[in-house]
Amino acid sequence: GTKAETVKMRFGISYISTEQARRNLQAEITDWDEGKLSAAARRRWNDVLSQIEVEGGTADERAVFYTALWRCHERMVNITEEGRYYGFDGKVHESDGVDQYTDDWIWDTFRAAHPLMTILNPKEENDKLVSYVRMAEQDPDRWMPVFPGVAGDRHSMVNRHYVIMFLDAWRKGIRGFDAQKAFELMDRTEETESLIPWHRGPLTELDRFYKEHGYYPGIRPDEKEWVKEVQTDWERRQCVSVTQGAALDAWAIAEFGRELGIPGSRLEKYDARAKSYRQLWNPKTQFFHPKDAAGKFIEPFDYMLCGGDGARHYYTENNAWTYIWDVQHDIPGLVALFGGPGQMEAKLDKMLNTSVGRRFRFTAEMPDGCTGLMGVFTMANEPSFHIPYLYNFCGRPEKTQKFVRKTLEAWFRNDRMGMCGDEDGGGMSAYAVFSMMGFYPVTPGRPEYQWGSPVFRKVTIHLENGKDFVLKAPAASADAKYVRAISVDGVRTPGATSPLRHADIVRGAKVRVEMATRPSPAGRGD
Repeated sequence: GTKAETVKMRFGISYISTEQARRNLQAEITDWDEGKLSAAARRRWNDVLSQIEVEGGTADERAVFYTALWRCHERMVNITEEGRYYGFDGKVHESDGVDQYTDDWIWDTFRAAHPLMTILNPKEENDKLVSYVRMAEQDPDRWMPVFPGVAGDRHSMVNRHYVIMFLDAWRKGIRGFDAQKAFELMDRTEETESLIPWHRGPLTELDRFYKEHGYYPGIRPDEKEWVKEVQTDWERRQCVSVTQGAALDAWAIAEFGRELGIPGSRLEKYDARAKSYRQLWNPKTQFFHPKDAAGKFIEPFDYMLCGGDGARHYYTENNAWTYIWDVQHDIPGLVALFGGPGQMEAKLDKMLNTSVGRRFRFTAEMPDGCTGLMGVFTMANEPSFHIPYLYNFCGRPEKTQKFVRKTLEAWFRNDRMGMCGDEDGGGMSAYAVFSMMGFYPVTPGRPEYQWGSPVFRKVTIHLENGKDFVLKAPAASADAKYVRAISVDGVRTPGATSPLRHADIVRGAKVRVEMATRPSPAGRGD
């Protein structure tokens, strides 16, 4: 036979030039020693992953945690090369000491991935915000990107949730970016760019209707789409989720503006839009229900099989059951729509106890967004991440604790099941990292975290400021999932319904969580 030969290859990459790629190669891979390169990479990743140290749990749980934490570093990508970067305008710019980041999937990452990085890497998170401002300034329309890549904004998915990222960072003390400029760019984008999903362009009649009436109108399944900018082969209008997402973004812009001292007269429109999600609430059914342009609910309507191809006719990648809860910025308002915490609790219970049954269209219409089912709750898609924590707002934190643990045990596994759904930019993994530590950012933009159920006996986060945040739950186990008491620096708190403050994390607080195998006698977790 022929003699086996080994061919080795080194290559450099640059977004700037061939010569820059050559210099990158020469600086980063200096020889042909693969073992040395591999060892250096392993040391670097160990340094990154060791920023959070966990003790206790099972070997499988630790494997799930650290592989999830690894994936959380997938986005954004630093494209700075020797102090320069390739900009949205096709020109090479000096970075002026602030690295340029791009490649973000903001619809996925604003919920948990970016909030996690405000804890772990606040300086880097600040540079990412600077990068967003730069990208908008280099854009010919001066629009903020929603899915930025190296070559420009891919404009995927729906809404403009970068506004949440800015507000969240600002309220957590990350302020090394031009906030006034960021607000002006946000305001310009909101007022001049269309909300049509997966479309980048100026305002259309649908956007003008939204600004006048407060909701995106839908059409009946048998009606032909007449707005040419709407993609009729797949994406459609997604009118309910667009309306809800626009309300969330409007809330964030208004809150950010108030933080900056923007005159109230400029914020009134956003305050009104922040409440406009209510217009699609159907009190008879307790669902957010699409309306036509005449203000009438589209009927007949099946809340289970309401998606169309890809579940994108009225909602986004899911059905009406998921979007009942898509009011992250105004959960007290959602409780009020239900008529009180007891009624909202009952709806959450019904979600977990309703079966899809033998509805084959369900899996055909919602293939990736509706895996990981628990009743009709799906763990597999980003709009679901905060739902397990909503029992806290009903005064039933023990139900949140049980629910969260079930999601982790069933759908985040160190076996062939792996992780449900699809990992989008670290979004899914960030849910696991937060939830296994025991808390979660239900409303990014508010510097606080709702309590769940700590999996590990001890979690230590080595912070960028040199301090350590330590959370001890010495009795935590697969059976001991219920929170009995919480203390911060030795002072007992009201319990699991009282959020963990971001300020306590970054100052290096010492938290102790008492766990038990059963809820407290009063049926609560605190």
